[in-house]
Amino acid sequence: QVQLVESGGGLVQSGGSLRLSCAASGSISDTSSINAMGWFRQVSRKQRDLVATITNDGVTNYADSVKGRFTISRDNAKNTVYLQMNSLKPEDTAVYYCKGTRGNNNIVSGLGYWGQGTQVTVSS
Repeated sequence: QVQLVESGGGLVQSGGSLRLSCAASGSISDTSSINAMGWFRQVSRKQRDLVATITNDGVTNYADSVKGRFTISRDNAKNTVYLQMNSLKPEDTAVYYCKGTRGNNNIVSGLGYWGQGTQVTVSS
């Protein structure tokens, strides 16, 4: 079993920056089996939307709304994925969730492990 724990959320003014972290813990065999990891966000009870993903090899993908402002990265030795968020806007306000998938499971549609979420609030 793998646990994902997010941190780094908070309140920031428009134009500011935040860095989110997501650390995976569990047995070595379980954590080493995680391939793709990603960040998703959810506003109220709306659907959870893709923000950014990264494969074990470092291939990244971003939602159009965050391209050029957010950067996803990972440290495989630490089993941690990061989301650097710059030029934040009020519409970025959401609960941000980390997700990790094993093997070839699709990071967007496949089964995976989820963190508990961290609140990001951007004031205007």
